Amino acid sequence: MRMTLEKADLGHHYITRYNEELERLRTGVLEMGGLVEEQLRSALAALAEASASQAEQVMRVEYRVNAMEVSLDDECNRILATRAPTASDLRLVVAVLKTITDLERVGDEARKVAAIGLRQSGRERTPEGYRPVRHLGSVALELLHSALDVFARLDATAAVEVVKRDRLVDEEHEAIQRQCITFMMEDPRTISSAIDLLWVARALERVGDHAKNICEYVIYMVHGRDVRHIALSDVEQRMAATAASAAGAATDR
Repeated sequence: MRMTLEKADLGHHYITRYNEELERLRTGVLEMGGLVEEQLRSALAALAEASASQAEQVMRVEYRVNAMEVSLDDECNRILATRAPTASDLRLVVAVLKTITDLERVGDEARKVAAIGLRQSGRERTPEGYRPVRHLGSVALELLHSALDVFARLDATAAVEVVKRDRLVDEEHEAIQRQCITFMMEDPRTISSAIDLLWVARALERVGDHAKNICEYVIYMVHGRDVRHIALSDVEQRMAATAASAAGAATDR
């Protein structure tokens, strides 16, 4: 009897530790996401204010973000090697591996924005060009925050809504491209400044893409479906069918 109890206790502790490891992964992703949000916010401030201190803050956080990516990647690989996760646990680990890569790349885009903000400080600025870029930055930052909130709650329905909003980022990016081309055609002296704004807009558009990716990973975690390269209407139909099937099964029981 004693041996049975000891074995049961060992099994219980094993499961508890395993669950704690998986939860630490999710928590780590959210902590890393918070740092990346801070990076992007500081980068936008560096652009708006031509602030060297804000740009330096982006660079300081960059080291911490990179270190967290390496640490979480190592932890995922350790879990894969020692726990051999299956089903939803395996999807969680895979999604974490992909999410931290996207977050690190958002940090890279923030660094680009901060560097351009510093470079713009010595030039004549084009106010008409900065207003839409600042707005695009706010939209991209909000999209990233929403994606992290979706990840925290594992809310696949909300994830679809965030993916839809990425189209707004794309549209604003295209509008800024057209505007910058107009500036350069009307006044060649604005070419250098306009090109920098084009690079900033492109970086912010990429932030939106990475936020969209994170939401797609959440849908994959929850429903076990890879929805990349699938039309949103099809994704919504499949999710609705899954929900209806689950509701029917619950009724039958």
